[in-house]
Amino acid sequence: MSTPTRRLTVAQALVRFLSAQYTERDGVRHRLIAGTWGIFGHGNVAGLGQALLEAGEDTMPYHQGRNEQSMVHAAVGHARQLNRLSAQAVTTSIGPGATNLVTGAALATINRLPVLLLPGDYFASHAPDPLLQQLEHPTEADVSVNDTLRPVSRYFDRITRPEALIPSALNAVRVLADPAETGAVTLALPQDVQAEAHDWPEEFFAERVWHVRRPAPDPYELAEAVAAIRAAERPLIVAGGGVHHSEAEDALKALVEATGIPVASTQAGKGSLRHDHPADLGGIGHTGTAVSDDIARTADLVIGVGTRYTDFTTASGTLFKNPDVRFVNLNIAAFDAHKLSARTLVCDARAGLAALTEALAEHRVNAVHEAAYREGKERWEQVVDAAYRAADENAVPTQTQVLGALDAVVGDEDVVINAAGSLPGDLHKLWRARSPRQYHLEYGYSCMGYEIPAAIGVQQAAPGTPVWSLVGDGTYLMMPTEIVTAVQEGLPVNLVLIQNHGYASIGGLSETVGGERFGTAYRYRAADGTFSGAPLPVDLAANAGSLGMDVLRAKTVRELREALAAARASDRPTCVYVETDTAGPAAPPAEAWWDVPVAETATREAAVRAREEYDRQVADRRHHL
Repeated sequence: MSTPTRRLTVAQALVRFLSAQYTERDGVRHRLIAGTWGIFGHGNVAGLGQALLEAGEDTMPYHQGRNEQSMVHAAVGHARQLNRLSAQAVTTSIGPGATNLVTGAALATINRLPVLLLPGDYFASHAPDPLLQQLEHPTEADVSVNDTLRPVSRYFDRITRPEALIPSALNAVRVLADPAETGAVTLALPQDVQAEAHDWPEEFFAERVWHVRRPAPDPYELAEAVAAIRAAERPLIVAGGGVHHSEAEDALKALVEATGIPVASTQAGKGSLRHDHPADLGGIGHTGTAVSDDIARTADLVIGVGTRYTDFTTASGTLFKNPDVRFVNLNIAAFDAHKLSARTLVCDARAGLAALTEALAEHRVNAVHEAAYREGKERWEQVVDAAYRAADENAVPTQTQVLGALDAVVGDEDVVINAAGSLPGDLHKLWRARSPRQYHLEYGYSCMGYEIPAAIGVQQAAPGTPVWSLVGDGTYLMMPTEIVTAVQEGLPVNLVLIQNHGYASIGGLSETVGGERFGTAYRYRAADGTFSGAPLPVDLAANAGSLGMDVLRAKTVRELREALAAARASDRPTCVYVETDTAGPAAPPAEAWWDVPVAETATREAAVRAREEYDRQVADRRHHL
């Protein structure tokens, strides 16, 4: 009996295949590829472009972007909002369109978030050679610019024959749906192959459901972890993004309430407990709270849940100072579970936390430890109140007062997005997360320009959700183009645009490492050749308005609060523009160190002093063996 087939181009077959892929977890199904972003050029217009047109919106929704990197950011925001159970694809032409994907791909893979990349490529036949935008390699003719995507992809293939699509497409969606393997997946598509027809087996287009597993902990590993927790005097849980991806917040809460173990959160894990839970200590590490870092310094057991322990979390290896400290890491990826020489629980976060709660029945931390962290939390809440409070409602707000004004306006369902600049530190220390998905910080790659397109992705994933994109002027100037996309799609994202005339975060860092804020201010060049003249006369609010946003300008704390409330009530993309008081009260200082190497030899006094401080701090670094 002959196998039924359907004659389609490679691009048409790929679109049909992707439209029939689903994920399922806990009985809930999601479409795996919910839509495709695309900017068309000669490398994909006649292949994937034609295929998307022919398939129609019901089969594969199409989203028009303005920048290839931004399209990846939007897809990543979408995937994160939906706990990695749904992703989007991104198609580009060859050449610069393809290489523009690299930054977004790195961001996705570093943050363990799924996105499917479909860049065009050279002719597989090499008939026109070299063609427009083709990189010629003198010794490796099969290399193209798309090979730059190899190191930032969790799976990569170049489809040089039609029949090669079948195993490669199956591998691609396998990786996208695998919580331990996921990240950017790249299928490079030579433009002649995209348009080539083939007789495809009908089974290739059958609906497939990829079950997202919740592996339980190994009994031996569980017993070892339980013994370590029962023996600990001052345990601390570090909640990472894996808590959210697994939808394990309730399981974490149950463990904490049963045992009294406190929780500190990474940037990705903030919101794992609601901010007002007595055991929630807020952020940890260089941008953490005083109470989190104080408890971390004396902890004898650190229980990492879904975290990969970046240098910000560990204060570059200086935070966990107790000479007897040991680690238990619960992570679905063995690669992350083994960090810091930990005892491992390689399993799903929700399954692992539930198993720990059951195995730790009637165990509770000692009352002294519990009282200490609760008192520390109360003291820190007073710090937050002071940072948010404005003595004069008619004064120009500081950046922390901007956050205070936003805190007064948002509801539990709102999502606040940020990625770079001085805002991540202020938010990690100060923001009071009300729900698991409210705090959306991309701090794995800390990519300037992520915030606006990510807000679009979140809005697509959760229609009707108030979404706030928080950016400084430096980040805004990097990538404001997707404002046009929000306007085109009628997505009412809210942009809070803070003008502080330069790179505030790096300016502050530069000052501490002997760089004297060199190259960090947006000012005219002065007579001495430095950029220390008057602020540049740019009007970023006018720019946002010219791209189609409604713009509300706020000069005082009172006007800011009113503008934020109006933006939240609007059904249009709205920008709230505010110039902050950079000379006013600063945010709370860092509670832990971060290693940025300082010049070992220098003639300028600032650098000499900075190196002395660096040598003092680096002496505290340790390897946890």
